[in-house]
Amino acid sequence: MFWTIPTLMTWTRIVAIPLIVGVFYAPVDPATRNLIATVMFVVFAATDWLDGFLARKLNQTSSFGAFLDPVADKFLVCASLLVLVHLQRADVFVALIIIGREIAISALREWMAQIGASKSVAVHMIGKVKTTVQMVAIPFLLFDGRLLGVVDTGVWGTWLIWASAVLTVWSMVYYLQKALPEIRARVR
Repeated sequence: MFWTIPTLMTWTRIVAIPLIVGVFYAPVDPATRNLIATVMFVVFAATDWLDGFLARKLNQTSSFGAFLDPVADKFLVCASLLVLVHLQRADVFVALIIIGREIAISALREWMAQIGASKSVAVHMIGKVKTTVQMVAIPFLLFDGRLLGVVDTGVWGTWLIWASAVLTVWSMVYYLQKALPEIRARVR
């Protein structure tokens, strides 16, 4: 199941990372760079929903796809956050919270899978809400202008990225609480 349509779509999110970063080095005006990076991020982020839908619809789900999908999401979000910190559109503290949580929860899930307790840290609604808020905040911050002449995406993006940082901590606490009984049982 390595070369299925859903898996190829997941790979596009990973391939997109240098393209999105590279846009900010292109010899075009800043507003054009912002627009191109925003459109690219939105298109590639949409493949997250689409590849899962197609995998189920075409009966092409696989353990490799289930592994690669969240990895691609994390790469895309983390790379975009680093770009936003570099552009001074996101606070480094927010990036540390979000990236640190992703590393910690990924490690926790790996360990829980090794001990046969992965169901206790299965994806929960709070994690999905956190991801959704991030996926809205990041393109707002990449665009960094007035959308339709009305919406200040920099302001909205800043509020949303901070909200996602709060949701990030909340979801991390949730997953740690779910894993705590297994952790306690193994430490003894």
